[in-house]
Amino acid sequence: MIRSDFCRSYCFMKHILLWLLLSISLHTGAQSVFGYWYGNANVKTKNSANNYLVEMVLQPEKGYVKGLLNYYFKNTYRSIEVKGNYNATTRQLNLYDVPVVYYGSLNNFEVDCQMNLRATLRVAQTGSNLVGSFIALPDHKYVCADINFNLRLNADISKKDSVLRAISEFKETYQVWKPQLEDTLVAKTVKPKKVVNYVTEKEFEERESVVTNEIEVESDSLLVSIYDNGEIDGDIISLFYNKQLIMYNQKLTHKSIKINLRLDSALTTNELTMFAENLGLIPPNTALVVISDGVNRFDLRLSSSLEKNGSIRIKRKKDSIKAKSTN
Repeated sequence: MIRSDFCRSYCFMKHILLWLLLSISLHTGAQSVFGYWYGNANVKTKNSANNYLVEMVLQPEKGYVKGLLNYYFKNTYRSIEVKGNYNATTRQLNLYDVPVVYYGSLNNFEVDCQMNLRATLRVAQTGSNLVGSFIALPDHKYVCADINFNLRLNADISKKDSVLRAISEFKETYQVWKPQLEDTLVAKTVKPKKVVNYVTEKEFEERESVVTNEIEVESDSLLVSIYDNGEIDGDIISLFYNKQLIMYNQKLTHKSIKINLRLDSALTTNELTMFAENLGLIPPNTALVVISDGVNRFDLRLSSSLEKNGSIRIKRKKDSIKAKSTN
């Protein structure tokens, strides 16, 4: 009798455990790639400046996935439709025949690489990520390098109505933009100085700062011009220089905000960091940052969200330092 009761209890617990394992398996296998995904993509080369800012809007359907891919690369903005498939069991996403601006193109970046996108969905308590690469089709594989990316789901704006509206209102866009003479007219000149704002400084420390660009300059004195990158949508930013707040709550437009910066010679590297005060109408918060050292001009794009700050790391060229010391 005791043995029989033990067997019944054992069998009951065994069935409970099997049911729990099956439920967990079904739950994890049903994770979706639906929503808005944002992040950086980097060409698999030694040049760290080959950086794309990427947004994907995805809507899984039965047997396939459709959506939009928007990206910036240097002076090029592209918006295209994408299609593919997603395996909820393996969490593998595939999008096919995606035209990506060739990173080495010299003529207004008009050359495309035909690529497939392959990514794996990673889900954690802190959020979901799509990690993968754009991979060139066989005819382009010896010219077009892989482009690796890590995109993060923005759960706050990933609502069904918003996604469906974005896809239904899609218009293909291929825009090469350069600041014209009228764009360089100073909308506002800001003198960098230590600003005290304890709320912004505290939030800055709580957010992760991600270095997306590294440059080497010829001079200690730099002119920095900042514009809204793309559609003017009400982006408001603050700027930190070497973790010190120097510009607070400035709205970005097509007219530049100009500031003069001087490198701190006591530091090996200096960092200019953009802090998003809001996300504007079209998240994330993006800006075109043009840095001039009197010899070279660097056109850089920064992206910031309410979780991450975008940073530019600036170094003084060693040859320039030696030349200055000998003089």
